[in-house]
Amino acid sequence: MAMVSFKVRWVLDGREKTSAVHYDWPAAEQRQRELVQSGATAVEIFETTHRR
Repeated sequence: MAMVSFKVRWVLDGREKTSAVHYDWPAAEQRQRELVQSGATAVEIFETTHRR
């Protein structure tokens, strides 16, 4: 069974970064808001899948 989760990708100080952790949708949205408030740009949430 595949489990769906989300990661966040953003640019800060000219460097692209990707979250090391997996989020559920509400937590990913919260992280996106925090990153935007901290000055990150090109912040996007993307879906990932895990196999159990």
